[in-house]
Amino acid sequence: MSASTSSKDDGSLLVSNMHKIGLSTDASSRLKLLLASQSPRRREILDMMGLSGRYTAEPSPLNEEELQIELSKKDISPHDYARTLAERKAHAKIPSVTKSNGEVTLIIGSDTIVDLDGVIMEKPKDEADACEMIQRLSGNWHQVHTGVAVYAVGVGGLDEEKLMFSFTDTASVKFASLTDEDIKSYVSSQEPMDKAGSYGIQGIGGQLVERMEGDFFTVMGLPMHRFSRELSSAIRLLDI
Repeated sequence: MSASTSSKDDGSLLVSNMHKIGLSTDASSRLKLLLASQSPRRREILDMMGLSGRYTAEPSPLNEEELQIELSKKDISPHDYARTLAERKAHAKIPSVTKSNGEVTLIIGSDTIVDLDGVIMEKPKDEADACEMIQRLSGNWHQVHTGVAVYAVGVGGLDEEKLMFSFTDTASVKFASLTDEDIKSYVSSQEPMDKAGSYGIQGIGGQLVERMEGDFFTVMGLPMHRFSRELSSAIRLLDI
């Protein structure tokens, strides 16, 4: 499509609305972006999207372990589990947002889980747990669900909050058949220890992956394309 050809989708991506997000150091900005996470992978994806300097990153105060126990007692699908965690992470950050007249803060919450035949795999407890997870994934297809949620604080009034959107994006990943030495060597690198399912596709763990279907960035921790569309739509709705 040439630059002169228009369509109903023109301006639907964040790249067309990025200028509306102020620099994180600009106190006069009317629209601020807060990532409720200290995940280096999600920060890397936001930076790749051109948002470097336009957001701040702070951990969510949510007690994830308590929520995981709560959700484990419910009949909830892995798909909905990831979205619920994302919503709760973002919502838990709302009380700490500094509110100012005419200013809106968009809080991003996200969570990634690995799903093997309906069984949710979170981060490993220790190296033995990581080895066991990877052994189960070896030679098999699994799904990776990344939930994303964005709350707006200050929309319509200082204390008003609104869930602008939430969704789960899913990718399917096929592991190669791994030897015991492959698994042991990978776990000894320590890379798996802070990652759902005990591997990181963007690092050494990419060697374990034979093929995949879906968005690479969903597996990495934040589905870039869908997040771009949803955030762009939210910003247009705010009409700032």
